[in-house]
Amino acid sequence: MVSAAAAVVVLAGAGTWTAVASDDDTPAVRRTDQVMSVDGVRLDTSYFTSGSAGRRPAVLLGHGFGGSKDDVRQQAEDLARDGYAVLTWSARGFGKSTGKVGLNDPKGEVADVSRLIDWLAGQPQVRLDSAGDPRVGLAGASYGGAISLLAAGHDDRVDAIAPAITYWNLADALFPDGVFKKLWAGIFFNTGGGCDKFEPALCAMYERIAESGTPDAAARALLEERSPSAVGDRIKVPTLLVQGQADSLFTLAQSDAAAKAIRAGGAPVDVDWIAGGHDGGNLETGRVQARVTAWFDRYLKADKGVDTGPAFRVTRTGGVDSTDGTVPLRGASGDSYTGLANARRPIPLTGREQRFDNPAGAGPPALSALPGFGGSNGLAQLSAFGVGVSLDFPGQYAAFESAPVTSDLRITGSPAVTVHVKSTSDDAVLFAKVYDVGPGGTRQLPSQLVTPIRVEGAGSGKDVTITLPAIDHDIDKGHRLRLVLASTDLGYASPTAPATYTVSLKGDLLVPTAPGVTTAAAPLPAWVWWLPLAGVVLAAALLLTGRRRTATPAPDPALAEVPLQITGLSKKYAKGDRYSVRDLSFRVEKGQVLGLLGPNGAGKTTTLRMLMGLIQPDGGEVRVFGHAIRPGAPVLSRVGAFVEGAGFLPHLSGRENLELYWRATGRPPEDAHRDEALEIAGLGDALARAVRTYSQGMRQRLAIAQAMLGLPDLLILDEPTNGLDPPQIREMREVMIRYAAAGRTVIVSSHLLAEVEQSCTHLVVMDRGRLIQAGPVGEIVGSGDTLLVGTAAPVQEPVVEKVAALPGVASAVRTDDGLLVRLDPDGSAQALVAELVRLDVPVASVGPHRRLEDAFLTLIGGSA
Repeated sequence: MVSAAAAVVVLAGAGTWTAVASDDDTPAVRRTDQVMSVDGVRLDTSYFTSGSAGRRPAVLLGHGFGGSKDDVRQQAEDLARDGYAVLTWSARGFGKSTGKVGLNDPKGEVADVSRLIDWLAGQPQVRLDSAGDPRVGLAGASYGGAISLLAAGHDDRVDAIAPAITYWNLADALFPDGVFKKLWAGIFFNTGGGCDKFEPALCAMYERIAESGTPDAAARALLEERSPSAVGDRIKVPTLLVQGQADSLFTLAQSDAAAKAIRAGGAPVDVDWIAGGHDGGNLETGRVQARVTAWFDRYLKADKGVDTGPAFRVTRTGGVDSTDGTVPLRGASGDSYTGLANARRPIPLTGREQRFDNPAGAGPPALSALPGFGGSNGLAQLSAFGVGVSLDFPGQYAAFESAPVTSDLRITGSPAVTVHVKSTSDDAVLFAKVYDVGPGGTRQLPSQLVTPIRVEGAGSGKDVTITLPAIDHDIDKGHRLRLVLASTDLGYASPTAPATYTVSLKGDLLVPTAPGVTTAAAPLPAWVWWLPLAGVVLAAALLLTGRRRTATPAPDPALAEVPLQITGLSKKYAKGDRYSVRDLSFRVEKGQVLGLLGPNGAGKTTTLRMLMGLIQPDGGEVRVFGHAIRPGAPVLSRVGAFVEGAGFLPHLSGRENLELYWRATGRPPEDAHRDEALEIAGLGDALARAVRTYSQGMRQRLAIAQAMLGLPDLLILDEPTNGLDPPQIREMREVMIRYAAAGRTVIVSSHLLAEVEQSCTHLVVMDRGRLIQAGPVGEIVGSGDTLLVGTAAPVQEPVVEKVAALPGVASAVRTDDGLLVRLDPDGSAQALVAELVRLDVPVASVGPHRRLEDAFLTLIGGSA
């Protein structure tokens, strides 16, 4: 049966292999891109491994809704370096994968994961528990988190999972208590590419509910069968649940339900509440990924000594760091997960029976969260600053308030309250929330969360117990709690028919606390440690740096107009005596577009790092416009660089990212020449969009625009066309040519030789850290010393070696058409033909060769 299932997965192409590595001691990551055909759907996949041969556990990484496999590439590379075989894929309907979006349909996306596991079982690098059963874990956020849970319930070969900010029951998430979460549902379907991109049943369901505003039983059943809750009793693997506090889409109640169900099955479960979520805030990516890696080390590598973290951890925010205006994060932890209703403390509320209206058309609506406006400046993040941004309209809500609390109170979990509701309509829809109200009347809605309640049969009056949103929030001494019940909310569908609601209290507000969850002590300010020794350290530093400054070479006036001159540059690897760059010398003039070429490990990136002053050479020097380069050299202000990728804040627009970067330089805004840089980069209207919506090509062009801010005289680009499709590569070529045409200089490192041939005026070819050749492209490509010898039959390798050893021959390389031969200065074509005939080489033609690719291969072959 396993063999039959594995046969369903076939390669649609041979795939491509890429080594992701730098010139330092970082282990190389090997990536294979290929398309797999699964039940008629083409899945775009990438497979990552690193290190020496040997079997290791595997990890499947899923991406978020609307994304693709590219979103998790960095995490995949990091896990590969940590000793895992990692497979990423674009789910159906996303990225370059085909098929319709099924919202993790067991017969679609979940079945795809089982086929991917089949494929992993056949890879020689993957550890097997038995035939066809690889040691495998799954991780992912949001949509990718749900597929982790679902796969664990449907395929018993899964050994550990780490889902993040995801759902347990999608029907509960989008139809909480029978109320339609219309804004998030709309974002869901639009982010997925529109209704037509979804399976027909899902499209019809959404259109029906969006029109009526009321979920029906068929809609609930459709979403529940695609939810992890449907297979919760079958999930029996170690599970790390990471859930966001700033999340009105998938609340903490979703992970709570998951934790209870999986723990009931006997599996280990840890819960981690992070500061951010779908509504913005800090997603703590570095910390979370480190914990995921530790989790897999423990349960996939069986490393019992690894620390997987506490059973329950919650990130707490509070106050503002006066040095940078950010909200500090501190971790609190407990030996066990407390749940959402632990140790509830009664808080009396006061307030008479109150009447309020549900207006015709349910407008204007109250405001709590704004889906889609996330990021560090989202409403949830503003809430962490203590800023109240919620809005309730007079006459459309009832409010009940506590007395000021007499001591600090930490709420951890879901408050609850019982009220009596009566309506002039048969049903009533209310939105409940608890405010933190300061002594001056300022109010704050923790995490901008609200609970919708549908009260059926409210015409005759009904007692209703309301479970409010789960939060972790500190109520300061002297503050009050205010319970608000509103008739409308922007994020949800309310009844459009007018009605009047009457609400009264039936008990106290029950507030959960978690005394067993303790906050880590805040570290002492740094000045406490270094201030007593500051005088001594400062004096020593001044002495040392003063001596270094006097040793800095003076500017060379003769090179004042030369963008770059490298002389005798050398750099050893961190360990050993091997060189990554050795005795490198070349010069770049104004107006040139210089291509820096060489195979992996040639020393290109190391050279660029030394050029930027990021690392110190062991010998030789780099001069930019006559100035010797040292870390922080003032002349570097005339250099713009894009080396080894650029990082952007995904929630900010492209324009905002560029403005933030330029402000960090401390230079005047008018010096940025932002409009000129943007015109050259050609991003257009995309600058106003959040970077998280950018394609890879747009991110690359934004990175180039960032490097061009200030219109630097020397622009350095390291692999600028990575991840671009052919039209985008052509646009990037035009960008570089336009930039140099203005009298500036561009240095580009690239593996795309055909593209270099079209865009560069000059070349520097390196191999094993040494200079092989430098000069104009025409001289290197079109020089008469490179000949293409066509042969009537393939030439065997021993014959190739004899040709390479002939007098007057510098190198010989076998090609599909015959031989590519580079002659020494004293060699001639006539003599070569005579020798080839003597060696019985079936010569069919001889002519000059002018392709850069073959010239490059000849140069590198000649340096071996």
